[in-house]
This record gives sequence, structure tokens and C-alpha cells, in this order.
Amino acid sequence: MSERFRDGAGGDASITVPVLPRRLRPGDTVALVAPAGPVDPVRLERGTEVLEGLGLRVVHGASILARDGYLAGPDVARAADLRDAWCDPGVAAVVCARGGYGVTRLLGLLDWDAMAAAGPKILLGSSDITALHRAFAERLGLATLFGPMPATETIGGPEGPEPATFAHLREALFEGGAPAPVTGDRVIVPGRGEGRLTGGNLALLAALCGTPYALRARGRVVLLEDVTEEPYRIDRMVTQLLQAGCLDGAAGIALGSWVDCGDPLPMLAERLAPLGVPIVAGLPVGHGAPQMAMWLETNVAIDTELCSISGTFRDSDAAT
Repeated sequence: MSERFRDGAGGDASITVPVLPRRLRPGDTVALVAPAGPVDPVRLERGTEVLEGLGLRVVHGASILARDGYLAGPDVARAADLRDAWCDPGVAAVVCARGGYGVTRLLGLLDWDAMAAAGPKILLGSSDITALHRAFAERLGLATLFGPMPATETIGGPEGPEPATFAHLREALFEGGAPAPVTGDRVIVPGRGEGRLTGGNLALLAALCGTPYALRARGRVVLLEDVTEEPYRIDRMVTQLLQAGCLDGAAGIALGSWVDCGDPLPMLAERLAPLGVPIVAGLPVGHGAPQMAMWLETNVAIDTELCSISGTFRDSDAAT
């Protein structure tokens, strides 16, 4: 199947109004799937217990513990688990167990028509799951949640979930919740910027250049973060986004965590400040702890006086 298209199931996600899924209520069923790297069964069990402790019923994809080298099983099995969970009318949210690598291999295997017909629900994940966030925005026109995953140290670690991470995730996930603004530690370019939030993991955004799922920043606030990348590699990926036009027209830049990346901020300031839009850095979003959750495709505001990014998920606007 060709992946060249102009209008997916949700049309042009850069101009359409995004669909907001209904947030969770106690008693809802959530499905855990592994669309990327292999899952540690001990962390998965701990993360499952954390979600169950929130009053949720948790089911697992059929091949969630499969392993095929650096992948959580064959592409067709991972795609089938994701599709089946999304199309199950009893499932209110699909939660990715962990990141790693492999999601881009699935984008041409998913039945987008069936997934669009299934209606909106929550997708939660980060890191490699950035590819799904971009595809769901383009194909389904859907707001999705970029945040911590259950089979990772932040949620499924031996000491339990990191407290600030867990509290923020709960507020983002559940109906009536109001996540606090996420505060950084550095202003690179002062000002105030507003727009729908897009972006995610830098390596994935660079990998999606030239595909139908490439980042389109016009009028948007762009989130960028990464892990275990040297500053020169971050420079190369940001340069790729700039030269591909992916950052043209951005309304602001929100720089998240750069765990084990040295100090890329001087270079990021050099490369991004010429865009002339507000830029805040040091936001605890992406990797490491704490790791705050943010709704992509929803309206946010960067306020450099407070060095923060905030947004409002209005349940009244969500699908029922």
C-alpha cells in the first residue's frame, strides 16, 4: 500500500480541528501493546499493577512479550496487536508499554480506515511512539498523549512510579483532571507563543522527514527532546528539520529533556534562535525523571516570564 497521501482519514491535520478523545474514568479498560522494542516482563507486571491501582482494567496485546531481536516480535504481529486494541469497542485507551525502535515499520501495515471507523480513544506513549503520534495526527486527526509508559523505570521501576511523573500523568489521563503547567529552567528566546502542540522525539521527527508523517510546524508550538545523542548528532537532526522546512512558521519551541546528551543547549540556541519565536528549555518531558505528560494536537501557550508551557484539555470538547 502506498503511503503517499494528502488527506488521511482525518484530512489535513494542519488545518482541521483535532478530535479530542474522552479521557478515562475508573472502571475503563486500557490495552497495553508493544509496537516497538521488547518488553521486560517484570517492569510490565509492575506497570500493569500501577494502572490497575488507578481503578482501570488492564488487558495485554497477544504478543506483548514476544521478541524478535531488537523488536517486540514480527512487524505483522505488532501491527495486529495495535489495530486489534484500537478497534476493540471495549477499550478506552491504548497504552504503549515502552519505546525503543520499530514503530516506523508499522505505519504502512495498519488498517487506517478500520481504525478511523473505530472512533477516537486515547493513545499514550513517547520516545519511538512519536511516529504513532505523527501518524495518528495525520491519518485520524486525533489528539494523543505524549507521556511515560508503564514498562519503563519511571512508572514500572522497583520503587514504584516516580511521584511527580505519576501525579501529572493521572491528571492528564483522567476526566476532570487539570495537569499543572510544565516548568523549564532556561529561556533561550523571550516572548509568548500559542498554538497546537506538535513534535516529540527529535530522532523520530528527523526520520519522518520526506514521509507523509513529517512534522509541520506552521502555527504550532514544537516539542523537541531526545536521549543518548551527542550534540553533533542533535545538530544534524535539527539541521535536517530546518532544511526540510519542517520548522517553518513555528509559533514557539519547547525543549524537553536531553538525557545523556552532553550539553546540546548552546548549539540548540544557535540553530533555533534565528526562527525568532519564543523558546523555553529544560522542560521535564521526554526521558528521565520526572517525565511529564503533554497532549499533542491541543492548544498550549509558552510563557517565558514563567519559563513554562501550559495547556487546557477541555472535557466538554472531547468525544463522548
